[in-house]
Amino acid sequence: MKILLDSGSGGRASQRLIADVFLRHFDNGILRRMDDAALLHLSGPVAMSTDGYTVTPLFFPGGSIGTLAVHGTVNDVSMLGARPRYLSCAFILEEGLEMEVLERAVADMALAARKAGVEIVTGDTKVVPKGACDAMFITTAGVGEMLPGASPSGHCAQPGDAILVSGAMGDHGLAVMAGRLSFVSDVRSDSAPLNRMVERLILEVGDIHVLRDPTRGGLATTLNEIAEQSGVGCVVDEAAVPVHENVRAGCDILGMDPLYLANEGKLICILPREKAEAALAVMHGSEFGAEAALIGEVTESARPRVELRTFMGGTRLLSMLEGAQLPRIC
Repeated sequence: MKILLDSGSGGRASQRLIADVFLRHFDNGILRRMDDAALLHLSGPVAMSTDGYTVTPLFFPGGSIGTLAVHGTVNDVSMLGARPRYLSCAFILEEGLEMEVLERAVADMALAARKAGVEIVTGDTKVVPKGACDAMFITTAGVGEMLPGASPSGHCAQPGDAILVSGAMGDHGLAVMAGRLSFVSDVRSDSAPLNRMVERLILEVGDIHVLRDPTRGGLATTLNEIAEQSGVGCVVDEAAVPVHENVRAGCDILGMDPLYLANEGKLICILPREKAEAALAVMHGSEFGAEAALIGEVTESARPRVELRTFMGGTRLLSMLEGAQLPRIC
């Protein structure tokens, strides 16, 4: 069975699609009301984020467009120090898409949402003529309640702060490339929800200056963004940055740098140096933080910059990514 243009027309075909696919997988009390908007009950300041997902292939080792659509937005809301609660989702589907492909992506979204502890409470579906999009695009928006005492921001890095990462860099980018080029690889995407790790960092460690997830552009680009926002320098020890050997080998073959590859289940945490060990202990005790490491420090700098202390003992600048090392990565 294939998706037809009238599946997004708002008529009976649309209603059948909603009932047979979306409600069946996303079912909850708010969504079931089928109103034009979701009525949410939130307290205090609210964080909100939105993101679009166009990854190709739709399914890759360790994840899919469905898992990304949940994890990506959950993580973006979490990076502000909020507890994600609700998601909206909008689907742009290409005429002729196999129904089983849509259902597989929706099932992945539903499972990812349950594991992250969030509800998908409103959405929309449009179908465009064949060739007007590539199979399926998804946009999600998320809202969450700010955790007490939380105020991490890219503007808050301070000289002397420690720079931590929650795990190995580059897994997602190389996994998508493997799926796209159909070459044999045991690399799997790190796509994962980080909200519970963030909550523990905020509540158990505290004084978190910056939280960011190094997605497109990877670790190097994200650190450059933080350096520019905060007006500081960052110095990173290449030997301290965790990178899986299969990722490093794949990057050598493909001419890529793992420090610029996207991650979908890792975070950067910047906080006072004296809190670094406590933060690492929390990460190591979290589901997705076993390989967390202290990789560098924030420095005073006349202009924002990121420096890498190389394996060879030298120093080189890590600039922001120019162009697209790997398009449609998420």
